[in-house]
Amino acid sequence: MSDNLTRREFVQDGAVAAVALASGLATASIVQAGNPTKQDTSKILNYNPDMEYRRLGKTGLMVSAVALGGHWKRIDTMVGNSANQGWLAQETQSSGFLRNRAEVVNRCIDRGINYVDACCSTEVMAYSKVLKGRRDKIYFGFSWYEQESRFPEWRPRKKLMQTLDQGMKQAGLDYVDLWRITLLEQSIQHKAVEIEEAMAALDWARKTGRARFTGVSSHHRQHIKSMIEKYPDQLQVVLTPYTADTKVVTDESGLWAAIKQHDVGWFGIKPFASNSLFKGDSSPTSPTFKEDNRLARLAIRYVLCNPAITAPIPGLISVNQVDNVARAIKERRVLDPAEQTELKHAMNRAWAGLPHDYHWLREWEYV
Repeated sequence: MSDNLTRREFVQDGAVAAVALASGLATASIVQAGNPTKQDTSKILNYNPDMEYRRLGKTGLMVSAVALGGHWKRIDTMVGNSANQGWLAQETQSSGFLRNRAEVVNRCIDRGINYVDACCSTEVMAYSKVLKGRRDKIYFGFSWYEQESRFPEWRPRKKLMQTLDQGMKQAGLDYVDLWRITLLEQSIQHKAVEIEEAMAALDWARKTGRARFTGVSSHHRQHIKSMIEKYPDQLQVVLTPYTADTKVVTDESGLWAAIKQHDVGWFGIKPFASNSLFKGDSSPTSPTFKEDNRLARLAIRYVLCNPAITAPIPGLISVNQVDNVARAIKERRVLDPAEQTELKHAMNRAWAGLPHDYHWLREWEYV
């Protein structure tokens, strides 16, 4: 894909993809690292033989099995400035910050990672700047949550449409690959009409070529399941928590069953339980640097044992962290008993040390 493609061409491409899926001609679900089954990789964006790629549900896109989450928590350990002020307090126009984001994105591209998820205005602006002229390397996921359904005044479809248009204009984007509206974390709190308004806005975005594909993010497991069942056309992709302690419910009551039945792409957020998995502070000089890297790889491998997950999307703050998650892709997928025990102990410690405002993650033990 090129930055020069038009919205009309995206609408046409979407129609072609739908026909291919209906005809059973869609790309195979998984292309493993090294491509041992010799599948056609010519249409995989930014293909790297050392990366695994998974089909993003009914979108038909083949996405790297680990992707770049938008958050840059703990980035102060790399560039300074925002210690004890919250990660969004980082001075995003500083040369150190922009250099860090460029280095991380560059290394993601080098490693074959081909999706970045931006969920707020600050992230959209930062990543659109770093990716200018390189949209042919990475799919761009867009959410401007400050002016989306989390806030009452932005829940009508016309206001959501305004958000997308104004956000793309500010970021210099002619289109987004995925518009995934950020709902209330407990999305069941939305009135039915508010969900309908969001679905109408997603329809409009895709039909007008502003967004190639659409979806939502939410932290309410059962409500996500019911939304997928009611709005399968609009919910092509969902973003939900999925930690290194999440387990699959294999009967029809589980979210997993609805995702499989309706062929929904699935990005997993918080694979490291908001960094509670780790002992150190993510800095290169941390005394637990090697141990934490090993735990990160165990977590990625654990999450990817669920074939329905397209990709976990951890926030990455250093070139080393990019290299580390890419290394996990090439390691043996299933954890041996010793690794299972190590990860279980680490997650028990993570749950015990979880910040109060993240206790809701415990609700994602089963999907």
